[in-house]
Amino acid sequence: MYLFYSLAMLLVFLAASPFFLYQAVRHGKYAGSLPERLGFLPVSLNLDREPSIWIHAVSVGEALTARAIAADLKARYPHLRLFVSTTTMTGQQVARRSFQIADGVFFFPLDLGFVVRRVLDIIRPRLFVVMETEIWPNILRECRARGVKTIVINGRISARSFPRYRLVKPLFRRVLMLVDRFCVQGEETAGRLVELGAPRDRITVTGSLKFDALQVPGPTGTSRGADRVLRYFTVAGGRAVIVAGSTMPGEHEIVLRAFERIRTLARNPLLILAPRKPEHFAEAAALARQSGFRTALRSELAIDEEVKADVVVLDTIGELAQVYQAATVVFVGGSLVPTGGHNILEPAVYGKPIVFGPHMQNFAEIAETFLSGQAAVQVETARELEDALIELLSEPDARGRLGDRARDLVEANRGARERSLAAIAGLLPLPAATGNVVAFPATR
Repeated sequence: MYLFYSLAMLLVFLAASPFFLYQAVRHGKYAGSLPERLGFLPVSLNLDREPSIWIHAVSVGEALTARAIAADLKARYPHLRLFVSTTTMTGQQVARRSFQIADGVFFFPLDLGFVVRRVLDIIRPRLFVVMETEIWPNILRECRARGVKTIVINGRISARSFPRYRLVKPLFRRVLMLVDRFCVQGEETAGRLVELGAPRDRITVTGSLKFDALQVPGPTGTSRGADRVLRYFTVAGGRAVIVAGSTMPGEHEIVLRAFERIRTLARNPLLILAPRKPEHFAEAAALARQSGFRTALRSELAIDEEVKADVVVLDTIGELAQVYQAATVVFVGGSLVPTGGHNILEPAVYGKPIVFGPHMQNFAEIAETFLSGQAAVQVETARELEDALIELLSEPDARGRLGDRARDLVEANRGARERSLAAIAGLLPLPAATGNVVAFPATR
């Protein structure tokens, strides 16, 4: 089975090579990360081959979520190094900024046996932590062979991906048996894992770690980094600010049309349009200019100067969560087009009124929690989005109630962090301290 899988992986890699080569030559992407993806990590990453904990977070969202446990792992296991890997370029950028406590950050390797073994020889993990549901057969198989404990944290299987997993259930069942512990967001995911072949006694429902990963806003002036970002968005008193976060192609036009209607009813509103992917920044800016709006890029704004533009395109990585603080009302994108939705918790922690579309499969349990708690508004169409935004902008009391319920819901659902750390301690016992002597578990 693993031979066929590895051959398939190799064929996919070879077939995709022309695309990666084009992207490397045309846009400078992937070329710098290729050696690490093939397992050639810098020897200096772990020069003495010390044992470690390895956290894998595929992209931006998973990397930000992993922050909820990273510092605790570093503190609880001081004898182990901490490494973080990502798959995407944007995830890598966020990880390098967010994990100063880590001993190293690198690109996730291609899941081929000889590549994986090369990485494991350098990283020497005692524990492999997978954020959400990244199931890689060869890595899990090699970890099992070396006695490395494996755990899925904040696990989730969406309704969209579940049928695809069922098509390869015989393969998937064997791979799931290699995972020592699953910490999942809800009972729905737990049931799907059991149906796919995971042992029920290895599954713990912890809730969503995304609630715990949110940074609670402190008093004004206490968070220098966040304050600095907001200083680029100085606006006149009473000016409404609409933040459209993590928008995808097809939604930029919808948001801009809604904003055009809002401008006829509100005095000089500001739209902050934040495309999900960097390759869409220029497209979003061009659409805004074509629509007749004074348009600026976030990277062009001057600090501490009032924003004169009608539309600002957020062409930076990692700032959206802080920018939500400036919002009067928020639309969370990826939800009016069928891409699965994006994180609604980032604006919720600031008590912002949130609107999202019908396609929230990637955050289904969280979205349902918000809707049942009347802490967000879901719309089905572009026209409904316009109506919802206009209604919230014109009714401060309704805005306040919705935002308050969102913030309260976030606070009420924290706790997955401690449950996840307890599950990890069940696999990797905490070092026992006796006086000034710390007894470490034996390493391979």
